[in-house]
Amino acid sequence: MVDLSRYLTVDKAAKSLGLTEERVRELIVLKQIKATKVGRWRIKPEDLEKFIEARSNK
Repeated sequence: MVDLSRYLTVDKAAKSLGLTEERVRELIVLKQIKATKVGRWRIKPEDLEKFIEARSNK
């Protein structure tokens, strides 16, 4: 069984990114943020990290 408590909600992801919930949902639909829909969208913390790392200017 998957432990959903370790997944982030769109609300928590939006707050950590400084974005609106609507924008995070758009990024999910655009497949820029990997997420799973279980009732509502859930994001693994490591997938959010990958999204952030992909946008850093190295």
